[in-house]
Amino acid sequence: MGTYVITLVGNLGLIILIRMNSQLHTPMYYFIFNLSFIDLCYTSVFTPKMLMNFIVKKSFISYSECMYQLFFFCFFGISESYVFTIMAYDRYVAICNPLLYNVTMSNQVCSWLLSGAYVMGFAGSMTHTGCMLRLSFCDANIINQLSCISTYVHELVVFIVGSINILVPFVTIFTSYSLILSSILRINSTEGRSKAFSTCSSHIIAVALFFGSGAFMYLKPSSSGSVN
Repeated sequence: MGTYVITLVGNLGLIILIRMNSQLHTPMYYFIFNLSFIDLCYTSVFTPKMLMNFIVKKSFISYSECMYQLFFFCFFGISESYVFTIMAYDRYVAICNPLLYNVTMSNQVCSWLLSGAYVMGFAGSMTHTGCMLRLSFCDANIINQLSCISTYVHELVVFIVGSINILVPFVTIFTSYSLILSSILRINSTEGRSKAFSTCSSHIIAVALFFGSGAFMYLKPSSSGSVN
């Protein structure tokens, strides 16, 4: 409960601050604004229902609610990974091509990039949810068991879509920061290198937390978990 409240307050605070302060109306803070909005929605997809189940001590959710949760969980999760990717590209342009920054990261370009992130989130969530909706479960009231029909095609589609949504952000972020690091190391002054590193440090930490926690949760062998 405390963690959720801190998340709400922190993200709402950033959204309000960036919205009200005209000095923060720059591409970097525009992306942070969207990142905070997505993170706020992302955590609100399942946390309120989970907290309510803790209070009433009855874990129940309807099939339609479960599908809505799955759709928005995938939508905001995938969108967030692409926003991190855009932010990595933004830092690359700012450090490696500073003279062209205002042209390269114009308002129109930023809007198109963010629209692309949301489109990828929508496409991925539709694929995941669509595959789940096509399955027939053995019991109408219990869905944490095997489907009564073959899931091979669905698993293959989800694997392909999931791989794209993992590899594209990862490769782009890794490439961006490799080029950024190479550019920083060529800076002669210590002060210049320190300033360049400081503009990237918070984003690197956020990326590490996002992808690190995701890898910890979902890249475990199937034998390490249980249905319960």
